[in-house]
Amino acid sequence: MTEADYRGLSYWHATVDDELTPRSPLDGDTDVDVAIIGAGLTGLWTAYELQRRDPDLRIALLEKEIAGFGASGRNGGWVSALFPRSTASLAAQHGREAALAMRRAMIGTVDEVGAVVEREGIHCDYVRGGTVVYARSDAQWADARSQVAEAREFGVDALELWSAERVRAAGALGAVYDPACARVHPAALTRSLARIVESRGAVIHEQTEVMTWAPGRVETARGVVRARHVIAALEGYGAGLAPLRRRVLPLYSLMIATQPLSDEVWQQLGIEHGQTFSDGRHLVIYGQRTADNRIAFGGRGARYHWGSAIRPEYDRVDGVFAHLAATLHELFPALPELSIEHAWGGPLGVPRDWHASVHYDPSSGLGRASGYVGDGLSTTNLAGRTLADLVTGADTELTRLPWVGHRSPRWEPEPLRFLGANAGLLAMTAADAEERATGRSSLVARVMAPLIGH
Repeated sequence: MTEADYRGLSYWHATVDDELTPRSPLDGDTDVDVAIIGAGLTGLWTAYELQRRDPDLRIALLEKEIAGFGASGRNGGWVSALFPRSTASLAAQHGREAALAMRRAMIGTVDEVGAVVEREGIHCDYVRGGTVVYARSDAQWADARSQVAEAREFGVDALELWSAERVRAAGALGAVYDPACARVHPAALTRSLARIVESRGAVIHEQTEVMTWAPGRVETARGVVRARHVIAALEGYGAGLAPLRRRVLPLYSLMIATQPLSDEVWQQLGIEHGQTFSDGRHLVIYGQRTADNRIAFGGRGARYHWGSAIRPEYDRVDGVFAHLAATLHELFPALPELSIEHAWGGPLGVPRDWHASVHYDPSSGLGRASGYVGDGLSTTNLAGRTLADLVTGADTELTRLPWVGHRSPRWEPEPLRFLGANAGLLAMTAADAEERATGRSSLVARVMAPLIGH
């Protein structure tokens, strides 16, 4: 692919202030201290944090395309404290104190990313404005009140319950406001981190496809990299490689970006710069007000593909884009007719129990982090700091968090994986329809909740 091809990946790639010409690929065998597979945010944050702990480490990042090609450069731009498992679910599995430690770490990560942005002079439109989740039905309003009550019971998340008078979404009975979220231009953040770690001695080999890896070595199409530490940072793309096959399921999420809107329109919508927004439906939607006053808006709904296939043509599904545009108008009837100037998508990584995890085995030198279920923009930073502590042998609060060493079950083989994943998408759609029809919390959603970490 050329720079022009990469510009077409998403609105973020089209507008990032950076050349997207690929860096030089690996040229034969080499030796380093740390080999990182994947130059997305997990890999880049890990390299950044390792360099802070030991500037003398020889680090190589191996990337099939370019840094920020995947979800790291295409996502919704939420630097949030969201974790794919709820606090109550974490407490049930790991104990209350471990769950609270995980929540504190996630909340702290929002400000940690902001601190790096400021310290390094990264221009990525980081503004910490919080997120607003509208409750647009009786069932959603009941769930909103329950979320705030649960947050107060655990005493960590500072959720607020907003009345209907404070929000402008159609039919909203109120909203949950979470201050622990910032808006960001994800490709700008990712590409800036790549330049920073490169300037400090790391080598990023782009256009270098990894075939497999084992303790002490990574085999690529262009040579073998020998390393004491090998870190897999592939998220949904790991499903296509033997060491991680069935560890993660690639599920597509798609986005659109409108033309810039006037300040008057934004005032009608009631969304400030730095705020992100969603509503309480089960089939997830997410949006932000970009720095140039567009709506960048996305959602789930694209189906899972047989055999965990990932192909460029799956990034664009006209029916899903049309549904997203219609959903925006349904959410905000005050919107004028919208020109959709960008439309894109890509795979995120889903573990079988919806529980993100970090692993490192000091005896083999193998490590990995994955399973963010679309909540990875900030979780990758926490993963990078944690992996850096594990690789350098530090015993810290981060290395004792409950996601360290957590093992999710493997996904079922086909055709069970195909049937189950797509049935789950249909179930969430059915749950939303059920709540619209009955005005009560969905029985379908209640059945599904244990399967998705709630």
